[in-house]
Amino acid sequence: MADDPLVLGRIIGDVLEPFTSCVTLRVAYNCSNVFNSCEFKPSQIVNKPRVDIGGDDLRILYTLIMVNPDAPSPSDPNMREYLLW
Repeated sequence: MADDPLVLGRIIGDVLEPFTSCVTLRVAYNCSNVFNSCEFKPSQIVNKPRVDIGGDDLRILYTLIMVNPDAPSPSDPNMREYLLW
């Protein structure tokens, strides 16, 4: 688990407790997939992203929380949980 991108990005540990993933998740801004350590220009993220959550049971509801773990900077991440859109 130490090489998990969410652990390396300090999401698991700082923002969330460890968990086991049970469905797929895809987030994209204008057809550009979001993944850990990718960077977008402000003009690319003006609109809400497209979010696709996989799974077989459509009766299950999910909560999606998006954070920017190094906002405004890695040395001072005091705005990492600010809603960007």
